[in-house]
Amino acid sequence: MAPRAATLGLLWLLIAPASLEAANKKHLREEPMSDTFVIETSLGNITIQLDPQKAPLHAANFTKYVGDRFYDGLIFHRVIKDFMIQAGGHQQDMAQKTATGMGVKNESLNGLKNLRGTLAAARTSDPDSAKAQFFINLKDNAFLDGAAATGKVGYSVFGRVTAGMDVVDKIAAVRTGQKAGLKDVPEETVQIKTVRHVK
Repeated sequence: MAPRAATLGLLWLLIAPASLEAANKKHLREEPMSDTFVIETSLGNITIQLDPQKAPLHAANFTKYVGDRFYDGLIFHRVIKDFMIQAGGHQQDMAQKTATGMGVKNESLNGLKNLRGTLAAARTSDPDSAKAQFFINLKDNAFLDGAAATGKVGYSVFGRVTAGMDVVDKIAAVRTGQKAGLKDVPEETVQIKTVRHVK
């Protein structure tokens, strides 16, 4: 089981690897590649740049969810000091929003590392279960990286923050507690107003 699988988990999804890979390739061909987005939050804006060269499947997946306005109104539902902030799965009342796409094939061996300010895909212990949820690393989290030499599968990094790390740190500093059966939930709601593509 991958490190912090429970912490970063989504609902488990079982899909045949062959069909998963084919579907992701089809998804990649159909979706235009965009690389810069602004996440507008209730505490300020975060600009992110995706890496469609090294993480094409996850970049295309995130772009599709943005295009569908899936993230609008969702919250940062998990904040762990000196670790990461996570969003993309829960509404203000803590109800989980059902992801519309299928699991994305893991790309953690692409050479990108879970460094401070990088954007990575949340998943369960199933390496190919990432959907809409994502997290931003608050520090270098090497234990989340994949390792080609050993075959260790990690958490796929597919972008980085290029502006607004002060906002990320502001979110990281909010007081957290337990709510709706989940731990590390901000007591002050941190909402994603929208995520927009910067043309």
